[in-house]
Amino acid sequence: MIAYLPPQDPLQLIHVDADLLVVDKPSGLLSVPGRGEDKQDCLISRIQQQFPEALTAHRLDMSTSGLLLVARGEAMQRELFRLFRERAVSKRYLATVDGLMAQDAGEIDLPMICDWPNRPRQIVDHQIGKPSLTRYRVIERQSATNTTRVELEPITGRSHQLRVHLASLGHPILGDELYAGAAADRAPRLLLHAAEIGFIHPFNGAAMLFRSKAPF
Repeated sequence: MIAYLPPQDPLQLIHVDADLLVVDKPSGLLSVPGRGEDKQDCLISRIQQQFPEALTAHRLDMSTSGLLLVARGEAMQRELFRLFRERAVSKRYLATVDGLMAQDAGEIDLPMICDWPNRPRQIVDHQIGKPSLTRYRVIERQSATNTTRVELEPITGRSHQLRVHLASLGHPILGDELYAGAAADRAPRLLLHAAEIGFIHPFNGAAMLFRSKAPF
């Protein structure tokens, strides 16, 4: 099992305005508190030390790095919830996966649901799973390492969606201790990064687009 040590460096603030923050979350840090005293250190608690009014608008898995929106106050939190619910937020991720993907681009349309006896694992279930759609585009194939660098666009936002969908193609994300099998040991962390996020600012109507370079 891969051990993640929560980084203690200050969080990188990408954008600050009167209504929201954009933060670049490092891998190994929870987005929100977990259960137990050892899981109280998280992105939102660190942000609240500087911005006490900060509230969570969405989450990234602990192992995933990249861009995260944080609301400043309940009014903006409600608006950001609405944008995510209406799929009015564009998101793109970068990942390195095991193997050489055959197609240059495509869609993964596989319904998902929580594998309740083995939570937090998620599984594909064609009978009772919720609709889940991911678009992907190959950026680079590396024959020497038998890996593919891929851009991912989640149309829906199911828990672990990108990780489950890539594993279902036989190309799990490197470093994924839940779904990658032997490929989990091919990287020191999950090689998944939230690299781009875009939306219309709910209060001032400005087009917002932020990018973050993947650290792998």
